[in-house]
Amino acid sequence: MASITIRNIAKKFGEFTIIPGLDLEIADEEFIVFVGPSGCGKSTLLRIIAGLEPSTSGELFIGETKVNDVPAAKRDIAMVFQDYALYPHMTVYDNMAFALELRGMTRAEIDQRVRRAASLLHIEPFLERKPKALSGGQRQRVAMGRAIVRDPKVFLFDEPLSNLDAKLRGQVRTEIKALSQELKTTMIFVTHDQVEAMTMADRIVVLKGGEIQQFGRPEEVYETPANQFVAGFIGSPAMNFFNIRRAGEGFVFEGAPHLAAPVPEALKPALGDRSEAVLGIRPEHFLPSEGAVGVLSVTIDLVEPLGSDTLTHFDLAGVRTVARVNPELRPRAGERLGFVAPAGKVHLFDRTDGRAIR
Repeated sequence: MASITIRNIAKKFGEFTIIPGLDLEIADEEFIVFVGPSGCGKSTLLRIIAGLEPSTSGELFIGETKVNDVPAAKRDIAMVFQDYALYPHMTVYDNMAFALELRGMTRAEIDQRVRRAASLLHIEPFLERKPKALSGGQRQRVAMGRAIVRDPKVFLFDEPLSNLDAKLRGQVRTEIKALSQELKTTMIFVTHDQVEAMTMADRIVVLKGGEIQQFGRPEEVYETPANQFVAGFIGSPAMNFFNIRRAGEGFVFEGAPHLAAPVPEALKPALGDRSEAVLGIRPEHFLPSEGAVGVLSVTIDLVEPLGSDTLTHFDLAGVRTVARVNPELRPRAGERLGFVAPAGKVHLFDRTDGRAIR
């Protein structure tokens, strides 16, 4: 098993900079998720760690060993791709055993490793099948098994669930998380899906433009986002944002100066003498209320029932807004509802650079 240390790693393609210079420390046995929008550099960074892509500058260590000039085959890592990349003419057993045969292992040791991996992934009944006789989820398990049998120092996953339907994606996601706890091996998982990031990671690396926006535990990233980008990217549906400006001891919503609210006491010192900011409220933190002081009265435009809860869409201060409510409320389009937002659940961000105001 091994830790991973990245020191000022940069990557350029010609004059185009993908990663301008990145530092990261990943502890031994951690499950780390790289998450961010398309083009943020997460897969490029994973490929640099794997040795499939050289860095332009910087240093990369796996354990205590600097591996910048070590070829991928000798880094003792295993990678699972979005494409299963299984040999179609080989059985599941042979697909998993092939790399071990190339290493010259004994038949007994190969058999032991293959059957152990098959047991962990619940694919023992499929060992004699060929890939064409398997479902997408079963093929992905075989690809994972092929990595597990190698017993590497580090596992790398490059969006391995993208080709699966929603139900299978949730099932395999749970299995990968359970696998990480069973194997206790350092794992890095790349995804653009923030739900996968939140449910799987020990710590999340949120990337944008090749730069780390925040690195922390899932609950930390959700509850105390470092900036407006992280706040908007983590959470589903996304956080609602409103431009606000100071008015006396409180603030008003731009575009709706009749909507006023006090500045939360805890945020007054951080807010300082700023005359404007961005206010963020997550959909789940809007609380339905009738006759409450400071209530926001809105007309519901659209209702999305999800079973466990319901999403309501409405216009607030000229901003298309979403609130998550209890389905027992049974809201309907055209109805008026009142909402309040607890002061402790409100986020403020600097209007200029998007940094969180705490």
